[in-house]
Amino acid sequence: MTTYEAVIGLEIHIQLNTQTKIFCACPADSWGAPPNTNICPVCCGLPGVLPVLNRAVVEKAALLAAAMHSEVQAESFFDRKNYFYPDLPKGYQITQYDAAIGRGGWFEYPMPDGRLVRASIHKLHMEEDAGKTRNDAARGARLIEKSGGRSDRADRFADERERAHADCHTERRQREQDAKVDGERGRYRGVEQDAD
Repeated sequence: MTTYEAVIGLEIHIQLNTQTKIFCACPADSWGAPPNTNICPVCCGLPGVLPVLNRAVVEKAALLAAAMHSEVQAESFFDRKNYFYPDLPKGYQITQYDAAIGRGGWFEYPMPDGRLVRASIHKLHMEEDAGKTRNDAARGARLIEKSGGRSDRADRFADERERAHADCHTERRQREQDAKVDGERGRYRGVEQDAD
């Protein structure tokens, strides 16, 4: 009888902490801002606009790749991924596919019993974020201000051979993300309250 081994690959998106978006000068963080105010013709993909790569995104992505024991590539380039998504106004995403900024790598994370589990990384690449769809009872709102945001993506393959490992890692990442979002929302709520 043939035996199979489960190999669980995870795709992890990491938002880089830059002041502006990856291809324009719009503010990167829009917490607390009115909908669709931190946008420009580049974010919206209007005809005739040309994206300009944010140097800080490349520097921080290279630092992240080095920290993840990834081989930082001397040359990388962006691709245009065409697909329909309700909150992707231009109909394509600028991302890295064939020549990502980081190749290979690994990182370790703790299991509940205290031992460390090592996960390998296939590649780290830079890409812009899509927008965000907000569901509200009155109408469906598209938040374009997130569109064109900066993120780094770590594609992990081949190390998660136990579901418990994948569960532990994703639950930990979700707790960290929830804490970060709650902290940022609280920070912006505080700013708004002080302004009154």
